[in-house]
Amino acid sequence: MNKNEKKINLRPDVKTRLDKWLWAARFYKTRHLAAEAINGGHVHYNGHRVKPSRVVQVKDTLKINKTPFTFEIIIEGISVRRGPAKEAQLLYKELDESIQKRESLAAQRKLDAAQFPVVERRPDKRDRRRIIRFKNINREN
Repeated sequence: MNKNEKKINLRPDVKTRLDKWLWAARFYKTRHLAAEAINGGHVHYNGHRVKPSRVVQVKDTLKINKTPFTFEIIIEGISVRRGPAKEAQLLYKELDESIQKRESLAAQRKLDAAQFPVVERRPDKRDRRRIIRFKNINREN
């Protein structure tokens, strides 16, 4: 057993809970958030809604809905602890379709955000007067 096998276990006989695996794979910051997402129906294991205590196995599929993105992944390893992000990425493989959907949605959201300017500050007294004057002009017409 080499150094990396101790941290990430690719053997099928090792078992861990779904909420613990999601936490170790860095999809959620805490196990509590992972359990809430599972109970809320945002995580589907092999196409079914399950409980946080469900035992995960290698080669199973997960569909994780983290609004607005959806991750479709295949479990490739089971970790006994939460490690660095590079180790966490070795625990799963995301499907190509899922990656393409997320990238297109991210690009669309970026375009949508560019259309609406971000207000940097609240309106001051002068700005409020202009807003009121503008509204009153529209009411008279």
